[in-house]
Amino acid sequence: MHAVVFESNGGPEVLDYKEVPDPAPRDGQVLVDVEAVGLNFRDVYEREGLDYGQKPPAIVGVEGAGIVMQTGQRVAWIDVPHTYAERVAADPAKLVPIPDGISSEIAAAVLLQGITAHYLAFDSYPIQESDWVIVHAAAGGVGLLLTQMAKLRGAHVIGTTSTEEKAALARDAGADEVHRYEGFADRARQMTGDAGVAAVYDGVGKTTFYEGLKAIRPFGKMILYGAASGQPDPLPVALLAKHGSLYVQRPTIKTYTRTPELLRERARRLFDLVEHGKLEVRIGARYPLAQARQAHVDLQARKTTGKILLIP
Repeated sequence: MHAVVFESNGGPEVLDYKEVPDPAPRDGQVLVDVEAVGLNFRDVYEREGLDYGQKPPAIVGVEGAGIVMQTGQRVAWIDVPHTYAERVAADPAKLVPIPDGISSEIAAAVLLQGITAHYLAFDSYPIQESDWVIVHAAAGGVGLLLTQMAKLRGAHVIGTTSTEEKAALARDAGADEVHRYEGFADRARQMTGDAGVAAVYDGVGKTTFYEGLKAIRPFGKMILYGAASGQPDPLPVALLAKHGSLYVQRPTIKTYTRTPELLRERARRLFDLVEHGKLEVRIGARYPLAQARQAHVDLQARKTTGKILLIP
């Protein structure tokens, strides 16, 4: 089979599409024919060696959808190593069934980022009716889904994007206001009558984190769920007092799906939203698996919107 392998940590150039042996299932694993692979920023962190995933040499990636070869069942997953491949050996406890009304591509496009958006809106800070929240990178994969979920919960959403094209996508997802990153905290204060927002959902990190603290109302939450621009500088805890007795959380999907039961229940709730037309999944681009290197380049350059899929 063919797969995308990295022999060392580094930039996109370390990704090598080549022929490798088929995986050999062990300890109750099943063999899955991969139909679609979901590309995520955590794959970039894995490739760069930032304490994510596999150490080289290895096949990169963890999210996808496909068909169990032994049973013909369609399944999706968010935590199966070595997924940038035509076939993968998977622990059945990490697989979730795909409903008949959802394609394998949609399942691969929504599962990881959709579960992330779901726990952000329902658990990290359970959004209340009429809350104001900030969603950074609102035209990205998580951002578009999170914006929709925030609106389902009755929030007013301020989105940030880097271009007008991306701003239009964020508005289409339901964002009430969309702005560039520059001066977003002052703008949020203006929009809320200087009261501040209930929560900032920040997947950008270094370039937005400290300004975001200035936008939050007393007792509000900074939810740092990613670091596309790099990790923020170390936080002097006294700043949380200065800005209004704030809370900061660094959630991970691993915590929120730490048992098979939690994973399947979260996936069921997510797929239910998709099937009932309450959540639109935008596939921004499809790349052949052989072009995974270029897909990483485009993701890091923020040239993409919505979800990127790799097709074996």
